[in-house]
Amino acid sequence: MLLLLAGVWGASYLFIKVAVDEIPPAPMMAVRTLLAAAVLLGYLAWRFGRSRAVAELWAARRHLLVLGVFNAALPFWLIAWGEQHIDSGLAAVVQASVPIFNALLVLRFLPHERLSRTRAAGLAVGILGVGVVTGIHPEGGWLAIAGALAVVGSSLAYASAGVHGQKAVSGTPGPVLAAGSMLVGGLILTPVAVFQIPDAVPSWEATGSVLALALAGTAFAQLVLFRMLALHGSARLSLVTYLMPGFALAYGALILDERLTFSMLGGLVLILGGVALASGAVRMQRRDAVTVRP
Repeated sequence: MLLLLAGVWGASYLFIKVAVDEIPPAPMMAVRTLLAAAVLLGYLAWRFGRSRAVAELWAARRHLLVLGVFNAALPFWLIAWGEQHIDSGLAAVVQASVPIFNALLVLRFLPHERLSRTRAAGLAVGILGVGVVTGIHPEGGWLAIAGALAVVGSSLAYASAGVHGQKAVSGTPGPVLAAGSMLVGGLILTPVAVFQIPDAVPSWEATGSVLALALAGTAFAQLVLFRMLALHGSARLSLVTYLMPGFALAYGALILDERLTFSMLGGLVLILGGVALASGAVRMQRRDAVTVRP
């Protein structure tokens, strides 16, 4: 399931890159979220029954509003806008920084969390990696830098949603959060999307990419995500952070002929190394040894 989730999420950057040439970010992501919401709401009705599903969604309405903004509408739009100017593989590399921003926000909003030397080193290394992949764009110029920074903004939005979930959401079934946040995100994006509808009918490649993004990369992936959380917990699920960029880079290079650069690979190594230290997956000892948790 871990490899499946990483493979599907890694392909999402490919689908966005193909579709964004013909479909503006807002309409693309409005369709993505609303289609995914329809599938997930149907799943909720089947699993819980219509009455309980509606009751669960209503009870979690405040949290769904926050998650709809920071876990759907805002990051989805930022990623799509960013991929207008950068490669899909690079976008995935930058997105690997989500745990870095999550750790920074946790320190600010969850006072009981402590900043150890290992975590501080991890945060510094991860931020350096983000700087490497966002600051070196000899061909794309300022627009490429802006595109990379837009994806950084999406990482910050995802991290904010994670901290909110950790701090405020408890006792709500995962599929309820997934369905409700996608619905809210789609409703937020729709008014903007109405004014950006493409003049021409998109090609079958662009249309198919949006459908794959909505059904596989969002609805199906959300169900796998919460199934993994129930079976194996968040610690094992976090390993997807390490696997997803590799899939995305491979898809971009093999299917879209995107180039792999030393700055991208070096930045990825720094980001993932920082994630490992900041998350506690790797701990440093005083004698410069490194201990890996069993």
